[in-house]
Amino acid sequence: MSLPSVVMLPLLIVVAAGVYYIYNEVMRFMSKSLVRNKVVVITDAVSGAGTECAHLFHKGGARLILCGTSWDKLESLFDSLTSDADPRETFAPKLVILDFSDMDSMEDVVAEVLECYGCVDVLICNSSMKLKAPIQNISLEVDRNIMDINYFGPSFLAKGLLPTMISRRSGHILLVNSIQGRLAIPFRSSYAASKHAAQAFFDCLRAEVEEYGIVVSTISHTFINASELPPVEEPAPKPNALAAYIASQMTHGVRPSVLANEIMQTVNRKRKEVVLAHPIPRVALYLRSLLPPFLFAVLAAGVRDSTLVE
Repeated sequence: MSLPSVVMLPLLIVVAAGVYYIYNEVMRFMSKSLVRNKVVVITDAVSGAGTECAHLFHKGGARLILCGTSWDKLESLFDSLTSDADPRETFAPKLVILDFSDMDSMEDVVAEVLECYGCVDVLICNSSMKLKAPIQNISLEVDRNIMDINYFGPSFLAKGLLPTMISRRSGHILLVNSIQGRLAIPFRSSYAASKHAAQAFFDCLRAEVEEYGIVVSTISHTFINASELPPVEEPAPKPNALAAYIASQMTHGVRPSVLANEIMQTVNRKRKEVVLAHPIPRVALYLRSLLPPFLFAVLAAGVRDSTLVE
Protein backbone atom coordinates (compact mmCIF):
# COMPACT_ATOMS: atom_id res chain seq x y z
CA MET A 1 0.00 0.00 0.00
CA SER A 2 1.52 3.31 -1.07
CA LEU A 3 1.67 6.31 1.22
CA PRO A 4 -0.53 9.33 0.45
CA SER A 5 1.26 12.17 -1.32
CA VAL A 6 0.55 14.54 1.58
CA VAL A 7 2.65 12.30 3.84
CA MET A 8 5.57 11.94 1.46
CA LEU A 9 6.87 15.50 1.70
CA PRO A 10 7.07 15.66 5.54
CA LEU A 11 8.60 12.19 5.52
CA LEU A 12 11.27 13.24 3.01
CA ILE A 13 12.04 16.33 5.10
CA VAL A 14 12.47 14.21 8.24
CA VAL A 15 14.72 11.74 6.41
CA ALA A 16 16.81 14.55 4.91
CA ALA A 17 17.19 16.19 8.32
CA GLY A 18 18.24 12.86 9.81
CA VAL A 19 20.85 12.27 7.12
CA TYR A 20 22.19 15.81 7.57
CA TYR A 21 22.44 15.33 11.35
CA ILE A 22 24.27 12.01 10.97
CA TYR A 23 26.63 13.56 8.42
CA ASN A 24 27.53 16.41 10.80
CA GLU A 25 28.07 14.00 13.67
CA VAL A 26 30.35 11.84 11.56
CA MET A 27 32.34 14.88 10.40
CA ARG A 28 32.65 16.10 13.99
CA PHE A 29 33.95 12.70 15.05
CA MET A 30 36.39 12.56 12.11
CA SER A 31 37.69 16.07 12.83
CA LYS A 32 39.79 14.76 15.71
CA SER A 33 41.69 12.33 13.51
CA LEU A 34 42.06 14.76 10.59
CA VAL A 35 44.19 17.21 12.60
CA ARG A 36 46.18 14.63 14.54
CA ASN A 37 49.94 15.31 14.38
CA LYS A 38 49.35 18.44 12.29
CA VAL A 39 51.43 21.49 13.24
CA VAL A 40 48.88 24.25 13.86
CA VAL A 41 49.75 27.90 14.55
CA ILE A 42 47.14 30.15 16.21
CA THR A 43 48.21 33.79 16.12
CA ASP A 44 45.97 35.07 18.94
CA ALA A 45 45.48 32.01 21.09
CA VAL A 46 44.57 33.98 24.22
CA SER A 47 41.47 35.59 22.69
CA GLY A 48 38.04 34.05 23.17
CA ALA A 49 37.92 32.33 19.78
CA GLY A 50 41.64 31.53 19.93
CA THR A 51 41.28 29.76 23.26
CA GLU A 52 38.31 27.75 22.00
CA CYS A 53 40.34 26.80 18.91
CA ALA A 54 43.30 25.78 21.05
CA HIS A 55 41.11 23.39 23.07
CA LEU A 56 39.52 21.87 19.95
CA PHE A 57 42.78 21.28 18.10
CA HIS A 58 44.59 20.11 21.24
CA LYS A 59 41.93 17.48 21.90
CA GLY A 60 42.27 16.43 18.27
CA GLY A 61 45.96 15.66 18.77
CA ALA A 62 47.42 18.63 16.88
CA ARG A 63 50.91 19.95 17.57
CA LEU A 64 49.99 23.46 18.65
CA ILE A 65 52.10 26.61 18.43
CA LEU A 66 50.20 29.16 20.48
CA CYS A 67 50.97 32.85 19.92
CA GLY A 68 49.95 35.94 21.84
CA THR A 69 51.15 39.24 23.26
CA SER A 70 51.04 38.18 26.94
CA TRP A 71 53.33 35.46 28.24
CA ASP A 72 51.29 35.10 31.44
CA LYS A 73 48.09 34.46 29.47
CA LEU A 74 49.87 31.99 27.22
CA GLU A 75 51.18 30.07 30.23
CA SER A 76 47.71 30.07 31.76
CA LEU A 77 46.28 28.63 28.54
CA PHE A 78 49.11 26.07 28.46
CA ASP A 79 48.21 24.95 31.99
CA SER A 80 44.50 24.63 31.15
CA LEU A 81 45.28 22.52 28.09
CA THR A 82 47.78 20.17 29.73
CA SER A 83 46.33 19.80 33.23
CA ASP A 84 43.83 17.07 32.34
CA ALA A 85 45.27 15.97 28.99
CA ASP A 86 46.50 12.47 28.21
CA PRO A 87 50.17 12.81 27.12
CA ARG A 88 49.75 9.67 25.01
CA GLU A 89 47.03 11.33 22.95
CA THR A 90 48.07 15.01 22.93
CA PHE A 91 51.18 17.15 22.55
CA ALA A 92 52.30 19.90 24.91
CA PRO A 93 51.83 23.23 23.07
CA LYS A 94 54.72 25.49 22.13
CA LEU A 95 54.44 29.15 23.15
CA VAL A 96 55.59 32.12 21.06
CA ILE A 97 55.26 35.83 21.81
CA LEU A 98 53.70 37.52 18.79
CA ASP A 99 52.74 41.19 18.56
CA PHE A 100 51.68 42.33 15.10
CA SER A 101 51.97 45.97 16.19
CA ASP A 102 55.74 45.42 16.43
CA MET A 103 56.59 44.68 12.80
CA ASP A 104 60.34 44.86 13.48
CA SER A 105 60.08 41.61 15.47
CA MET A 106 58.25 39.63 12.77
CA GLU A 107 61.32 38.03 11.19
CA ASP A 108 62.38 36.66 14.57
CA VAL A 109 58.84 35.38 15.17
CA VAL A 110 58.80 33.52 11.84
CA ALA A 111 62.17 31.93 12.70
CA GLU A 112 60.97 30.94 16.19
CA VAL A 113 57.77 29.39 14.84
CA LEU A 114 59.71 27.32 12.31
CA GLU A 115 62.19 26.20 14.97
CA CYS A 116 59.39 24.54 16.94
CA TYR A 117 58.75 21.70 14.48
CA GLY A 118 60.56 22.71 11.31
CA CYS A 119 57.33 23.24 9.38
CA VAL A 120 53.73 24.43 9.67
CA ASP A 121 50.69 22.52 8.37
CA VAL A 122 47.97 24.99 9.35
CA LEU A 123 48.29 28.73 10.00
CA ILE A 124 45.25 30.34 11.64
CA CYS A 125 45.45 34.15 11.53
CA ASN A 126 42.81 35.32 13.99
CA SER A 127 44.44 38.45 15.44
CA SER A 128 42.42 41.63 15.13
CA MET A 129 42.13 45.18 16.42
CA LYS A 130 38.76 46.95 16.37
CA LEU A 131 37.93 50.65 16.41
CA LYS A 132 34.70 52.64 16.29
CA ALA A 133 35.05 56.38 15.68
CA PRO A 134 34.30 59.10 13.11
CA ILE A 135 36.92 59.33 10.37
CA GLN A 136 37.94 62.89 11.29
CA ASN A 137 38.81 61.74 14.84
CA ILE A 138 41.20 58.97 13.80
CA SER A 139 44.88 59.87 13.57
CA LEU A 140 47.21 58.50 10.91
CA GLU A 141 49.18 56.73 13.64
CA VAL A 142 46.08 54.81 14.70
CA ASP A 143 45.32 53.97 11.06
CA ARG A 144 48.81 52.54 10.65
CA ASN A 145 48.61 50.55 13.88
CA ILE A 146 45.33 48.94 12.81
CA MET A 147 46.76 48.14 9.38
CA ASP A 148 49.82 46.52 11.02
CA ILE A 149 47.71 44.27 13.25
CA ASN A 150 44.91 43.42 10.81
CA TYR A 151 46.76 43.38 7.48
CA PHE A 152 50.56 43.70 7.44
CA GLY A 153 51.10 41.28 10.35
CA PRO A 154 49.05 38.35 8.97
CA SER A 155 50.35 38.90 5.42
CA PHE A 156 53.99 39.03 6.62
CA LEU A 157 53.57 35.86 8.68
CA ALA A 158 51.92 34.06 5.76
CA LYS A 159 54.77 35.11 3.46
CA GLY A 160 57.35 33.97 6.00
CA LEU A 161 55.85 30.48 6.37
CA LEU A 162 54.93 30.07 2.71
CA PRO A 163 58.32 28.79 1.42
CA THR A 164 58.22 25.72 3.69
CA MET A 165 54.67 24.96 2.58
CA ILE A 166 55.64 25.30 -1.08
CA SER A 167 58.64 23.01 -0.64
CA ARG A 168 56.42 20.39 1.04
CA ARG A 169 53.59 20.89 -1.47
CA SER A 170 51.04 21.07 1.33
CA GLY A 171 49.66 23.49 3.86
CA HIS A 172 46.56 25.42 4.89
CA ILE A 173 46.43 29.16 5.60
CA LEU A 174 43.22 30.38 7.21
CA LEU A 175 42.32 34.03 7.74
CA VAL A 176 39.66 34.76 10.34
CA ASN A 177 38.57 38.04 8.83
CA SER A 178 35.35 40.02 9.26
CA ILE A 179 32.25 40.56 7.20
CA GLN A 180 33.48 44.16 7.06
CA GLY A 181 36.20 42.91 4.78
CA ARG A 182 33.39 42.70 2.23
CA LEU A 183 30.88 45.26 3.52
CA ALA A 184 31.88 48.47 5.31
CA ILE A 185 29.59 50.21 7.79
CA PRO A 186 29.93 53.76 9.17
CA PHE A 187 32.30 54.71 12.00
CA ARG A 188 34.62 51.76 11.32
CA SER A 189 36.67 53.16 8.44
CA SER A 190 40.12 52.03 9.62
CA TYR A 191 38.91 48.61 10.69
CA ALA A 192 36.94 48.00 7.48
CA ALA A 193 39.83 49.24 5.32
CA SER A 194 42.29 46.85 7.00
CA LYS A 195 39.86 43.94 6.62
CA HIS A 196 39.25 44.76 2.94
CA ALA A 197 43.02 44.77 2.40
CA ALA A 198 43.44 41.42 4.16
CA GLN A 199 40.58 39.89 2.18
CA ALA A 200 42.14 41.01 -1.12
CA PHE A 201 45.60 39.74 -0.15
CA PHE A 202 44.42 36.27 0.82
CA ASP A 203 42.15 36.04 -2.24
CA CYS A 204 45.21 36.68 -4.42
CA LEU A 205 47.29 34.27 -2.35
CA ARG A 206 44.69 31.53 -2.81
CA ALA A 207 44.96 31.66 -6.59
CA GLU A 208 48.76 31.89 -6.61
CA VAL A 209 49.48 28.88 -4.36
CA GLU A 210 46.77 26.48 -5.49
CA GLU A 211 49.21 24.79 -7.88
CA TYR A 212 51.40 23.85 -4.89
CA GLY A 213 48.58 22.05 -3.10
CA ILE A 214 48.19 24.84 -0.51
CA VAL A 215 44.68 25.74 0.63
CA VAL A 216 43.81 29.33 1.57
CA SER A 217 40.55 29.95 3.44
CA THR A 218 38.78 33.06 4.70
CA ILE A 219 36.02 33.19 7.30
CA SER A 220 33.99 36.40 7.27
CA HIS A 221 32.03 36.70 10.49
CA THR A 222 30.11 39.38 12.31
CA PHE A 223 31.43 40.62 15.65
CA ILE A 224 32.36 38.12 18.34
CA ASN A 225 29.97 38.38 21.27
CA ALA A 226 32.60 37.96 23.96
CA SER A 227 34.60 40.98 22.81
CA GLU A 228 31.76 43.43 22.32
CA LEU A 229 30.52 45.87 24.92
CA PRO A 230 26.77 45.93 25.64
CA PRO A 231 24.93 48.27 23.29
CA VAL A 232 24.52 51.82 24.57
CA GLU A 233 21.02 53.22 24.53
CA GLU A 234 20.92 56.37 22.48
CA PRO A 235 18.65 59.37 23.09
CA ALA A 236 16.12 60.82 20.65
CA PRO A 237 15.77 61.35 17.77
CA LYS A 238 14.65 57.82 17.09
CA PRO A 239 16.96 56.08 14.57
CA ASN A 240 15.76 55.11 11.13
CA ALA A 241 14.06 51.76 11.70
CA LEU A 242 15.57 49.90 8.74
CA ALA A 243 19.07 51.28 9.31
CA ALA A 244 18.88 50.49 13.03
CA TYR A 245 17.78 46.92 12.31
CA ILE A 246 20.59 46.34 9.83
CA ALA A 247 23.13 47.82 12.27
CA SER A 248 21.85 45.60 15.10
CA GLN A 249 22.12 42.52 12.92
CA MET A 250 25.60 43.50 11.72
CA THR A 251 26.82 43.75 15.31
CA HIS A 252 24.89 40.78 16.69
CA GLY A 253 27.99 38.67 16.47
CA VAL A 254 28.83 35.02 16.94
CA ARG A 255 29.95 33.11 19.99
CA PRO A 256 33.65 32.18 20.24
CA SER A 257 32.76 28.48 20.46
CA VAL A 258 30.70 28.68 17.26
CA LEU A 259 33.54 30.42 15.44
CA ALA A 260 36.07 27.88 16.71
CA ASN A 261 33.93 25.00 15.47
CA GLU A 262 33.62 26.70 12.09
CA ILE A 263 37.40 27.08 11.92
CA MET A 264 37.85 23.39 12.69
CA GLN A 265 35.31 22.40 10.03
CA THR A 266 36.89 24.74 7.48
CA VAL A 267 40.30 23.17 8.05
CA ASN A 268 38.91 19.63 7.84
CA ARG A 269 36.82 20.21 4.72
CA LYS A 270 39.31 22.58 3.07
CA ARG A 271 36.63 25.14 2.33
CA LYS A 272 37.93 28.26 0.65
CA GLU A 273 35.41 30.86 1.80
CA VAL A 274 32.88 30.94 4.63
CA VAL A 275 30.43 33.67 5.61
CA LEU A 276 29.36 33.28 9.24
CA ALA A 277 26.58 35.80 9.63
CA HIS A 278 22.85 36.22 10.16
CA PRO A 279 20.50 36.67 7.17
CA ILE A 280 20.43 40.49 7.26
CA PRO A 281 24.21 40.96 6.76
CA ARG A 282 24.06 38.37 3.98
CA VAL A 283 21.27 40.32 2.27
CA ALA A 284 23.30 43.51 2.70
CA LEU A 285 26.19 41.86 0.84
CA TYR A 286 23.91 41.20 -2.12
CA LEU A 287 22.51 44.73 -1.97
CA ARG A 288 26.07 46.07 -2.09
CA SER A 289 26.52 44.34 -5.44
CA LEU A 290 23.04 44.59 -6.95
CA LEU A 291 21.51 47.78 -5.48
CA PRO A 292 24.36 49.86 -4.03
CA PRO A 293 22.48 53.21 -4.07
CA PHE A 294 19.74 51.72 -1.88
CA LEU A 295 22.23 50.34 0.65
CA PHE A 296 24.19 53.62 0.70
CA ALA A 297 20.98 55.54 1.38
CA VAL A 298 20.02 53.23 4.23
CA LEU A 299 23.45 53.49 5.88
CA ALA A 300 23.53 57.28 5.49
CA ALA A 301 20.08 57.55 7.02
CA GLY A 302 21.26 55.51 9.97
CA VAL A 303 24.20 57.89 10.51
CA ARG A 304 21.99 60.97 10.37
CA ASP A 305 19.48 59.57 12.83
CA SER A 306 21.89 58.19 15.39
CA THR A 307 24.10 59.78 18.02
CA LEU A 308 27.63 58.41 18.19
CA VAL A 309 28.80 57.89 21.78
CA GLU A 310 32.52 58.58 21.96
